[in-house]
Amino acid sequence: MFFIMGITDGRKDFDFTQTIICNLCGKYGRYQVFMTYTVLSLFFIPCFKWNKHYYVQTSCCNTLYELAPEIGKAIARGQQVEIQPEHLTRVSRGSSSFMYKHCSQCGYETAEDFEFCPKCGKRF
Repeated sequence: MFFIMGITDGRKDFDFTQTIICNLCGKYGRYQVFMTYTVLSLFFIPCFKWNKHYYVQTSCCNTLYELAPEIGKAIARGQQVEIQPEHLTRVSRGSSSFMYKHCSQCGYETAEDFEFCPKCGKRF
């Protein structure tokens, strides 16, 4: 008799839409909510999930937040909730937030790879 089982990690994206103005990049975007988990499968059928974590990723700058479990469970059940800043814990900054250089002296901002500010000459 063959017994096939396995333990793998999974991800489930939720159909959740909340538009925001991002606190980090200042752009207009939306929250994308998903859950990660570990699952035990028997004969390729998922049987038991554990280690569930809920995450929110912004569409504007791809910053990743961990979502409070009670809010994540409500979204998974299909309830309409509004995500507040106190429900989020930042995990990592998004990639586009590192693309711009900002001069601390004159306020000049650029995406170019300059060593010195073209406006005032100070080193970035």
